[in-house]
Amino acid sequence: MFSTWGALIGLAVAITLIVRKATPAYALVLGALLGGLLGGGSLPETVSAMIGGAQSMMPSVLRILTSGVLAGALVKTGSAEKMADAIIGALGARFALAAIAISAMVVTAVGVFVDIAVITVAPVALAVGRRAAIPVPALLLAMVGGGKAGNVISPNPNTIAAADAFGVDLTSLMMKNIVPALCALAVTVLLSSLLAKRRLISGTPPQSADVADVAASRPALWAAVVGPLVVVALLALRPLCGIAVDPLVALPAGGLAAIAACGRWRHTAAYCEYGLSKVVGVSILLVGTGAVAGIVKNSGLNADMIAMLNACHLPAAALAPLSSVLLSGATASTTAGVTIAAQTFSGTLLQAGVPALSAAAMLHAGGTIFDALPHGSFFHATAGAVGMGVKDRLKLFPFGTLVGATSTIVSVIVYVCFS
Repeated sequence: MFSTWGALIGLAVAITLIVRKATPAYALVLGALLGGLLGGGSLPETVSAMIGGAQSMMPSVLRILTSGVLAGALVKTGSAEKMADAIIGALGARFALAAIAISAMVVTAVGVFVDIAVITVAPVALAVGRRAAIPVPALLLAMVGGGKAGNVISPNPNTIAAADAFGVDLTSLMMKNIVPALCALAVTVLLSSLLAKRRLISGTPPQSADVADVAASRPALWAAVVGPLVVVALLALRPLCGIAVDPLVALPAGGLAAIAACGRWRHTAAYCEYGLSKVVGVSILLVGTGAVAGIVKNSGLNADMIAMLNACHLPAAALAPLSSVLLSGATASTTAGVTIAAQTFSGTLLQAGVPALSAAAMLHAGGTIFDALPHGSFFHATAGAVGMGVKDRLKLFPFGTLVGATSTIVSVIVYVCFS
């Protein structure tokens, strides 16, 4: 057993290195090593805990690697952009911000990473913003907030990691947070509309390539939705028919179905390679995250967190959202924060009598509050998608935090009322 202070110091070292632009995976491994040694463990004990933590991540890593087939297919066939364009076109300029937020939510919810979803929707959103005179900050908030809402109901790495740690069905976890996601979407539309009307942050839509120029390369709408529908159908077989289809099979099957529906079989290898390039970084990050989780899980942090909750007269269930809020903020990553929190505190929460599905849902939602801090990639990827500077992107951070807090609070309310 490692000391709490040792584990915290190791985590602090990893965070500091990440903030200073060190490679996150290496920073996490070094932080885990220092945490174990400073926490009173011998070198063999520390390495053993790190390896054990990394090994526990292998099911999630394998599922995430195969999810790259779906992500690559949706992005490279133009299916994700087609769905976004169809939603925006259906709602029109009057409801432009709502359409943009819904587009980002849908694209994320069907399995595209949230930062890629924002980048995918951005060209369409900027074109609409120019026509409707909507400032860039309002457009970006609509995309970021919609992405956060979609992230808690998607088969993305953070959802997979939470489901694996608590031993719950991925589809059930996605369904559990539908109400929090819809509430987050509503707050996103409200805040982005307020931002557009009051111009609380300056900015005008920059010139970009006309979306119509690439419209001819997009598939038909029916073909664009085939992939997501196949994934949903396969994952739904378990709750509906008792036939368990693992995400490891369902996600790539949806990707291949999308490629086939779009008539792009010749590009299958290229699309899979693109998808792999988008998930390999997350997969490697999860190995480093697992090493840290192995140290933290074998430290006194569990007991100390419970003691702190008792001292504050808070129920044990509060550990679920609070742990992922703090760790996602520390790592500036929903995936890393949710994974470390789930691996570390899942056993404690289950022993305290918190239902596995509710605990996973609250913990997962909590990871979307502080995930857009400047020391993470999401902050810079979303700013770059609309050509926004760091200073203006920082001004937008509190609004995104409110969106994440909404889904987290509603998730807690759902647990209190229905558990």
